[in-house]
Amino acid sequence: MESPDPQPLLSAAERPACVLHRPKGRSAVVLACEHASNAIPARLNGLGLAVADRTSHAAWDIGARDLSLALSQRLDAPLVLSRVSRLVHDCNRPVGAADAIPARSEVIDVPGNSDLTAEARRQREAAVHAPFHALLGKVLAAHPVPPVLVTLHSFTPVYHGKPRAVELGFLHGADDRLARAMLAAVRDVSGLQSALNAPYGPSDGVLHTLEVHALPQERLNVMIEVRNDLLRTPAQCAAMADTLAAALAVALPAAQGAAP
Repeated sequence: MESPDPQPLLSAAERPACVLHRPKGRSAVVLACEHASNAIPARLNGLGLAVADRTSHAAWDIGARDLSLALSQRLDAPLVLSRVSRLVHDCNRPVGAADAIPARSEVIDVPGNSDLTAEARRQREAAVHAPFHALLGKVLAAHPVPPVLVTLHSFTPVYHGKPRAVELGFLHGADDRLARAMLAAVRDVSGLQSALNAPYGPSDGVLHTLEVHALPQERLNVMIEVRNDLLRTPAQCAAMADTLAAALAVALPAAQGAAP
């Protein structure tokens, strides 16, 4: 039997693994950003990655944190942010999933994720994944109005050498009410190339947070994916937050009036 590692994965300076912004936000919307940080605990020695790889889209969703903070401000919405790279443990994947602690992300090998013991995996889950979902669940349960869960992500313009034409995706599982209403609304307020379940969809296993915190409770929900070349500067993040806030203002009433 493996003995537990007596040293915590995250140092005191690196904790907490996640934070809540705008805890008293009055919006019905609760925001979550699972891939907001590329921080890797010092104990993991950068996971053996080159500096460029630690700042690439493999390690986090570029621009998603700034977009999330801007949208939280515009909506007056609570926001749960991860503070640890998804390469340590992805908060938007089920525990035990092959890509929860990936040994390879697109074309990037992650040496520090190869040949991990079961105990090392459990330690990462306990330090990173569990606190994020505990915090998000607590925020949703305590929200004074029936909450709507919106998760925010970004994606790379070129993946495995193939350019992506879509600029804005609205992802959904069994409940597509808010995703469809957002798609219709954003086409009215912007010229962005938008689509449902693109560039990813349910078959890619990317709806974990929605499946845990929204679908079983029948909460309105959507996962928003923004192409990250539209989030490279503060001005771009602000403009995208304006677009999404305007779309949500139209989409929420429409989705709330739609049959499940």
